[in-house]
Amino acid sequence: MKVATIVGARPQFIKASTVSRVLREKYTEILIHTGQHYDDNMSAVFFQELGIHEPEYNLGVGSGNHGAQTGVMLAGIENILLDERPDWVMVYGDTNSTLAGALAAAKLHIHVAHVEAGLRSFNRAMPEEINRILTDHISNLLFCPTQTAVDNLHREGIVEGVHLVGDVMYNSLHWAIEQNRVRPDILNRLGLEEKKYLLVTVHRAENVDKRERLGQILDAFNRIEEPLVFPVHPRTRKKINEVGYLPNANVQLIAPTGYLDMVRLESAARVILTDSGGVQKEAYWLGIPCITLRNETEWIETIESGWNVLSGVDSKQILQILNSLNNKTTNDIHPDYISPVDRFIELMAKS
Repeated sequence: MKVATIVGARPQFIKASTVSRVLREKYTEILIHTGQHYDDNMSAVFFQELGIHEPEYNLGVGSGNHGAQTGVMLAGIENILLDERPDWVMVYGDTNSTLAGALAAAKLHIHVAHVEAGLRSFNRAMPEEINRILTDHISNLLFCPTQTAVDNLHREGIVEGVHLVGDVMYNSLHWAIEQNRVRPDILNRLGLEEKKYLLVTVHRAENVDKRERLGQILDAFNRIEEPLVFPVHPRTRKKINEVGYLPNANVQLIAPTGYLDMVRLESAARVILTDSGGVQKEAYWLGIPCITLRNETEWIETIESGWNVLSGVDSKQILQILNSLNNKTTNDIHPDYISPVDRFIELMAKS
């Protein structure tokens, strides 16, 4: 079996690393990096830390408007698939790289496997939501992390090829925790103490591209009195500079971190504030209270469990929720996810 794996963004590198280790033991994998994330801190460091095989192809697409970026990816991936003729194309998540890979494969009648299928925020203003829906409707195997995801697909009439397999990021998180036991501690480097700081991440277009929303979020950060660590996505940093944000002394803006350092920062934080889907999940698994700076989430299980709270971007609301979480903290990984990697590969090999 020959599998072409499409990656292009930071969360996809993390997921693919776990699957690739197992896949390459028995089968042939062609790794195609679209170059959607290209900054060293957003790409190269992940390949180094996670031990990901050097991509056989790198399209070097870079940033751009959604249509143009997806179109360039589609053309580049199609040419590679015509040359390589894999049995499967595997795509991850909900980025433009995901959709471009799935479309290119479907048009060439190559089977598509979608990891993290069935997620829905029900907000079609989000480009990620469009990417998820379209990818699911042209995939042959749909690997769902939760029962909710399965139910979402069934409501849309997708029943064939749907499998509840668990979440591959759970495997990645455990691997990172073990690696961090023998690495220099980023807390020492940043002068942080366990449970005495907040960790924040902001990168979604709906938050950073709208000055009013970004302004509300940054205002909330400046009104928080305890130490706050903010690894800043390159695109977010550009927008922050445009609005002239001046952080208070307790707000520490740092460059994007590698995955291992990010997991360490998450595990030691008192509370996490984020608009990232992946960080919401990791906070839940680590038992760290999370405030999601959005009006909805595709990970409703984290809300139902009480470990995640939707705040939107109103600064007063963010602060009120933060104050309500003062006494809620633990470091107990929730054990309710299964290991999906062998199942992915078994289903593809049999289909």
